[in-house]
Amino acid sequence: MKIEILFEDNHIVIVNKPNNVLIHNSYYARNINDETLLDLLFAQFGRHFYPVHRLDRKTSGILMLAKHKEDVSVFQELFNANQIQKTYLGIVRGFVDLSVLVTSPVKNPDTKVYKDAETFCEPIHTKLLDIPVIPYENSRYSLVKLTPATGRMHQLRIHMNKISHPIVGDYKYGDRFHNRMFENEFDCENLFLHAYSLHFTQPITHEKIGLNASLPNDWGKVFKLFDWDFE
Repeated sequence: MKIEILFEDNHIVIVNKPNNVLIHNSYYARNINDETLLDLLFAQFGRHFYPVHRLDRKTSGILMLAKHKEDVSVFQELFNANQIQKTYLGIVRGFVDLSVLVTSPVKNPDTKVYKDAETFCEPIHTKLLDIPVIPYENSRYSLVKLTPATGRMHQLRIHMNKISHPIVGDYKYGDRFHNRMFENEFDCENLFLHAYSLHFTQPITHEKIGLNASLPNDWGKVFKLFDWDFE
């Protein structure tokens, strides 16, 4: 599998991570023998890279990695200081009619302590389908833009479930009936959460960078079926 490169300079590489690929092996990973993103990048470039931030295994999209270990903290500070603008796209259950700010705390899986978390959710498209999903005679979906102000583990997935609009394809926090419908009707089983854009000023070169990551194939299939577009 070849990884799409969105940006590269002497200090960082920014990639479009595919669905269902771990960044690196971790305590939380079930299949520790699976090929990771770092493995794939090493095979592609013949060198090591160092993740600056994280994406869940099932989340696709933009990921920044440092070329030198000593630079990781420099770029992490951009995230810690909210000097990076990140947006995600999600397909969720139900109609999201209005923009909403979700401020529900999220529990740290290691310390079990709840930490403040904030996500802004904006509706883009909605779709009503004449396909029954328990307990209703039809099914409703929304395409949303999600802008997190914090970066807690599984934050977006937890927050969308909190407001009763779980992300399609999320078997941990989502709705299994809608997940199965997407699998059975559309042959789509991936999580519909994508890290779409990243805007920041490179702290070493001072270059202003704005990037968008193309959507996985499953998204194109659903957009065509739902008559959605997105620029």
